[in-house]
Amino acid sequence: MPFLIERNDITRLKVDAIVNAANNSLLGGGGVDGAIHRAAGPRLLKECRKLGGCRTGEAKATGAYRLPCKWVIHTVGPIWQGGGNGERELLASCYRNSLRLAAELGCESVAFPLISAGAYGYPRAEALEVATQCIREFLETSEMTVRLVIFDRGSFVIGSGILGRIEAYIDDRYAKEHSESNSIKLARRKAAMMAGSFAARRDEALVQLHSAEPVTDDEREVCEFEDACAPAPAAKPYSAGAIEGLTVKLDESFSRTLLRLIDASGMTDAECYKRANIDRKLFSKIRSDDKYRPSKPTVIAFAVALRLDIAATEDLLKRAGLALSPAFKFDVIVEYFITNGIYDIYEINEVLFAYDQQLLGAQG
Repeated sequence: MPFLIERNDITRLKVDAIVNAANNSLLGGGGVDGAIHRAAGPRLLKECRKLGGCRTGEAKATGAYRLPCKWVIHTVGPIWQGGGNGERELLASCYRNSLRLAAELGCESVAFPLISAGAYGYPRAEALEVATQCIREFLETSEMTVRLVIFDRGSFVIGSGILGRIEAYIDDRYAKEHSESNSIKLARRKAAMMAGSFAARRDEALVQLHSAEPVTDDEREVCEFEDACAPAPAAKPYSAGAIEGLTVKLDESFSRTLLRLIDASGMTDAECYKRANIDRKLFSKIRSDDKYRPSKPTVIAFAVALRLDIAATEDLLKRAGLALSPAFKFDVIVEYFITNGIYDIYEINEVLFAYDQQLLGAQG
């Protein structure tokens, strides 16, 4: 664990293994295949010649040579022929056989390109769906970090339906936030305009408030404005004993709250951190450190894993000193999923990636 989608150059990743979307000859080609061969150097081609090619859907491993990884796993994806010629099954076999081989090699981390989605013409949204399904099935029973590497963001395509609904939700939330901001700006401007004549009008307005004469809205507003601007009474300094009394009443920490919620859910620790797309080592750190301060994506990841509603999610965030805000696109996106009862962390991360936002889980 976990599963990450990222924009990167797969030949530069320091992982245990990278997967090469090869052709049947294994002797190099264009796209990712050519880039890997160029980066690895001629010794990779020399070793590939000894493998006797590779059938579609299967996988074979070689050394990595000049690449920063340890292994290159070569797999051959299907050429898209309309979808009725077993393409989906062959593509799934590419991922499953590559992951199985990575596990046999003792890999703790592996990086994939989006297989067959380039020159082989596999529809990108469907190719992503197959990749995600196979990887998440593998990670249910395995401890490995799997990266799906997208070189060009333009090649990343997910279903237009979900993006359309989220775009509308973002627009609505942003419109509300901007409207509230404009109201505040207008109020401040009005206050500034009032300030020039405020002193001269205050006494007259106060007299009218305490008389039987009717008070205009403008005059009432002046007095209310004065009350709002009046300085608060000086606060008394806390004594050492008072501060100690306050700290005793602090709510439970994020770590304790999380562990309590996991117990209440009936899940094991492993089930929870896997659903949250969280690395086992990070979870161990959270469990052992009562004062651990997680990042917002980590808190949200656990909220999704535990299927918390929006109120419980916000409470969990408060335990870590965090909050959701309609001013941030990341927050609005995760709020959309939680308020609509959609707790598929992989689907959420696909959308976050499409909007160039940090993904849920993984680190911190």
